[in-house]
Amino acid sequence: MSNVIFTSHATAKGGRDGHVKSDDGLIDLKLVNPAGDSNEKGSNPEQLFAAGYAACYDGALNHKAKTKKKDIESSITADVSFMKDEADNGFKIGVTLNVEIKGVSQEEAEELAKEAHDFCPYSKATRGNIDVVLKTTAV
Repeated sequence: MSNVIFTSHATAKGGRDGHVKSDDGLIDLKLVNPAGDSNEKGSNPEQLFAAGYAACYDGALNHKAKTKKKDIESSITADVSFMKDEADNGFKIGVTLNVEIKGVSQEEAEELAKEAHDFCPYSKATRGNIDVVLKTTAV
């Protein structure tokens, strides 16, 4: 492994209808499979991945904007879809990153969004593994 800066820890039990908890207790969630027939409330792996990806990508976007001396406000909504994988009759995920950037033109927003996608650790981890679509809007 490269030079580790920090490591986070979470433990899941019971799969998609179980529980997940971080070592510090800040994440302590019941998991409920949204594709199931339960009326119970709870999170799911895709929702947790969406939250992490959105936060990581927004950090990368703001880093790239700062290096270009652009004063922006941004909002990222990650849509993580759970899908059937026809290749192996299993399942896969896909992501749409809805990127809203205030303070730049549409062209600049698209350029910053692409640079952030090249830089973001989540984007690097998923590159070539899942489809990720960027939908960028200057607001």
